[in-house]
Amino acid sequence: MPAPSASLLGLFMESQPELRRRLKRRLGSDDLVNDVMQETYLRVERMGDASGVERNPAGYLFRMALNVAADQRQIDSRYLSGEEIDELLHSADDALDPARIVHARLEVAALERALEELSPRRQAILIAARVDEAPLHEIAVRFGISVRMVGKELKKALEHCGERLDRRVVQRFGPGAGNES
Repeated sequence: MPAPSASLLGLFMESQPELRRRLKRRLGSDDLVNDVMQETYLRVERMGDASGVERNPAGYLFRMALNVAADQRQIDSRYLSGEEIDELLHSADDALDPARIVHARLEVAALERALEELSPRRQAILIAARVDEAPLHEIAVRFGISVRMVGKELKKALEHCGERLDRRVVQRFGPGAGNES
């Protein structure tokens, strides 16, 4: 009488088309079914003792194949998808290298110096408008000046900082918006 694992291997070989069809219906992916069939074959071939399989060997093979599929999906979930790899590659492009960090720190220091050179009112208006994002009419009320005067002070502050940072300043509000100042 042949060993139980040999008869299970024979059953696997005979029932491959039916097992493949059932797995395809359950798993959906031809590639996954092919991988599962191959791994299931290898597991059956390596089995030493297949005792306890006598009652329902076809069901045992199917359950084994489903377990292989579950194992495969768990392994695949540990890998990054193509989208995740692209996202990481693009974020690596945006990562700051030491030279960019030094350059950014120098720019921040230059901006701090430029802000210190402004009058206290002009500095406060610039910070309120650009950092705190306060509306111009609120800034006007706070300083007791017209909205037009707030706009002029803000424009002069931005021009001053732009000069110190060697940057061009583009007007974002009022007449001539979008033009260089």
